[in-house]
Amino acid sequence: MNIYSVIKKPHVTEKTSLGSDSTNTVAVVVDKDANKIEIKQAVETLFKVKVDDVRTVNVAGKVKRFGRNFGKQSNWKKAYVTLAEGQSLDFFEV
Repeated sequence: MNIYSVIKKPHVTEKTSLGSDSTNTVAVVVDKDANKIEIKQAVETLFKVKVDDVRTVNVAGKVKRFGRNFGKQSNWKKAYVTLAEGQSLDFFEV
């Protein structure tokens, strides 16, 4: 798999912001078929940081209602990437 198609976007929430400050962990939305090894290689190559650990979560899409019709959002995959000591990754740096 191409490293540019593994990582889709950062997943920035209040919970992930607290995790990035205290445990040096970053959350990203990844391709559903990507495994931990591919995610680690993609993060290290794209952002030039050293990765210690990768944890993945398959998130089920929610059922939403649009008037009288029901629809389902797509399932997606999230990865928590723990960076090595002294490494940092800020998605909003200029």
